[in-house]
Amino acid sequence: MITVVLLIAIVTVGLLLLGSSVRVINQYERGVIMRFGRLRDATRGPGLALIAPMADRLHKVNMQIVTMAIPAQDGITRDNVTVKVDAVVYYRVVDPVRVVVGVQNYDYAIGQVAQASLRSIIGKSDLDDLLSNRERLNQGLELMIDSPALDWGVHIDRVEIKDVALPDTMKRSMSRQAEAERERRSRVITADGELQASQKLAQAAEVMTEHPAALQLRLLQTVVEVAAEKNSTLVLPFPVELLRFLERSTPPETSFEPTEPAGATEEEPAELPHGEMTEAEATRPAAVASSTHAAG
Repeated sequence: MITVVLLIAIVTVGLLLLGSSVRVINQYERGVIMRFGRLRDATRGPGLALIAPMADRLHKVNMQIVTMAIPAQDGITRDNVTVKVDAVVYYRVVDPVRVVVGVQNYDYAIGQVAQASLRSIIGKSDLDDLLSNRERLNQGLELMIDSPALDWGVHIDRVEIKDVALPDTMKRSMSRQAEAERERRSRVITADGELQASQKLAQAAEVMTEHPAALQLRLLQTVVEVAAEKNSTLVLPFPVELLRFLERSTPPETSFEPTEPAGATEEEPAELPHGEMTEAEATRPAAVASSTHAAG
């Protein structure tokens, strides 16, 4: 009976030791073995890995690409604008031994370096660069994070700036600036259209000057277009050029003056001797005197 109990105990202990010595490593992982605190040279690949019970310790390192969101960082740009910028970092482990031995917590370390680098990029850049030239900023941010990460066995694949939050006052200023720019463009386009239209109208005026009948045809065409709308009132412009054309086409009028009969001559008053007055002149003082007497 005691022998059976001992056999059962030995088998149980053997199974426990066998279970503790067998490890499963996934395809996307690598195993780093520490034996009594000392690093073993070779890393273990995917599959079953046998370790010495109570002597070895297996550290599994994920080799997949990790996505880390960088919290929004407040900063002041080079042109003194307060912004809040967040980003995302894509990285992966390239040396599992360095990740286990070289840094205590590589995820936390990458996150802190990414936040510090993002604040540094904000201070070195202008607002226009943050809004329109993000490719260059992403490359600079990637280099700043990748420099210390290589010593930890981590490679930065990509860094992207996600959002740039602006104050409300800056948003209103930018909207007014954009509206003014659009208005300026519309005015330039309108002026350019008027210039082209004036050039075409000048060419049409030259053609109508050479051929006056073209103006009449254009007038008739305008009348047809207006009459097609079924209007009750038709206002017809009458050009001055058409009046001049009609004036040139009309022959000049001949003036008729009454003729005097033959032999009729205008009688001239007969000359009186010196000192004599005519009958009207003789009666004029008498009439003046009678009027004066009546007034008295």
